[in-house]
Amino acid sequence: MTRLFRSPRLLVLSTIAGLAFAGGIVHLGVAGEAAGDGVEPLITGAVTTPVAATKAVPQSHTEMQLSFAPLVKQTANAVVNVYAEKTVESRSPFADDPFFQQFFGQQMPNRSEKQSSLGSGVIVGGNGIVVTNNHVIEGADDIKVALADGREFESKVILKDERVDLAVLKIQSDGPFETIPLGDSDAVEVGDLVLAIGNPFGVGQTVTSGIVSALARNQVSNGDFGFFIQTDAAINPGNSGGGLINMNGELIGINTAIFSRGGGSNGVGFAIPANLVKVFVASAEGGNGSFIRPYIGASFEPVTSEVAEALGLDRARGALVSAVVEGGPADKAGIRPGQVITAVNGIPVEHPDALGYRLTTVGIGHDAHITVSDNGKQRDLTMVLAQAPETSPRDERLIEGRNPFSGAVVANLSPRLADELRMPSATQGVVITQINRGSPAARVGFEPKDIIIAVNGTDIDSSATLETVVGADPSLWRVEIERNGQRIRQFFR
Repeated sequence: MTRLFRSPRLLVLSTIAGLAFAGGIVHLGVAGEAAGDGVEPLITGAVTTPVAATKAVPQSHTEMQLSFAPLVKQTANAVVNVYAEKTVESRSPFADDPFFQQFFGQQMPNRSEKQSSLGSGVIVGGNGIVVTNNHVIEGADDIKVALADGREFESKVILKDERVDLAVLKIQSDGPFETIPLGDSDAVEVGDLVLAIGNPFGVGQTVTSGIVSALARNQVSNGDFGFFIQTDAAINPGNSGGGLINMNGELIGINTAIFSRGGGSNGVGFAIPANLVKVFVASAEGGNGSFIRPYIGASFEPVTSEVAEALGLDRARGALVSAVVEGGPADKAGIRPGQVITAVNGIPVEHPDALGYRLTTVGIGHDAHITVSDNGKQRDLTMVLAQAPETSPRDERLIEGRNPFSGAVVANLSPRLADELRMPSATQGVVITQINRGSPAARVGFEPKDIIIAVNGTDIDSSATLETVVGADPSLWRVEIERNGQRIRQFFR
């Protein structure tokens, strides 16, 4: 069972190996404690990327005494503290008390309180563009950025996305500000030295060191993103949104998550790669109101050792194609069920999450060169990446009246809406997108993402059809829905 706890500066998610966003850091622990138009370019000013130095293992005691201090001086001023504050209203405990209803009726006054969270961020644009985690600023009414020199500025959100857990902020000042250049996270190797800079537990800017422990880690957070850099550099609550820096002074990741038993660092931290950050910032620079991922038009499964053996693969790696949408980008590229995608643009694909990451970093409007294994033979295909289409008008409608669906907002599914709802792209039908609190639809147990199959024997092929059918007001309602792939039949009077 999963338990979710919230506090002003700590979001706790408890599972057997619990996951949490703690004051700007995701933490997983057994103990269950958590941690378009007219838009000016967001990144201005040329930044000189340092020339990569030759990597070498320390050869002497003298070399072991070398200091990271010059690197810290070069980068630390571009790592900031992010303070987010929001107002939360809570329902009065006397709302249902008949005595108080005599005075206030049904409009009992709610109580409001301020909640604050603390995280970190990295300045990547000299005009005040800051990258941080979405969970640091989610729901905030007021966001302030504090620099290492003590200056504080108001900031506004330019772009945020819960699914990749990134946000771009703009400091409300012209600057200029010191920045950290974005590095190439694909050039990162296991064993590389790194620094993690942030504000753990609100004690102030802190620098820790370590190495890259692993790459392409997935199943780390409860979002859709599953391609993290793992490091043993100490990361703690408050570090979220801070920078993971390589020895060239480049940003190679945004610190996001930790595995922990008690809330502190156990040497297992995770960062979102800088190459995804580049695409995200470019989307903000383009004035997009949302971060749009490429539409593939196919479903994938991990390649297990049994599947690898059956398909004649030498290792359990890649993304197994389980279904392809007719007419979608994958179908047009020649991808078929049973094939295994092993690489994108020559870069190996470890698992389905890695495939999604690789295609996202290629970007919409570009060609992705896909390598597939088909009956033991390697084939190279080209897929044009595009936004998910709205194949049918969503025609959102709020259902009202005396019926079980009253208070539910329904719409016609399309690949684009399915993507927004995090449903399989091939899903069709009429879906519940929202349910008003306290409505009949909520009381009978309907949930968002329920697909309405039939009502009183009538197949529901559009939101307009549903609105017509529920207007009949029969004495008995026979409803069939699909939830998480399972058919459910219900009867209501």
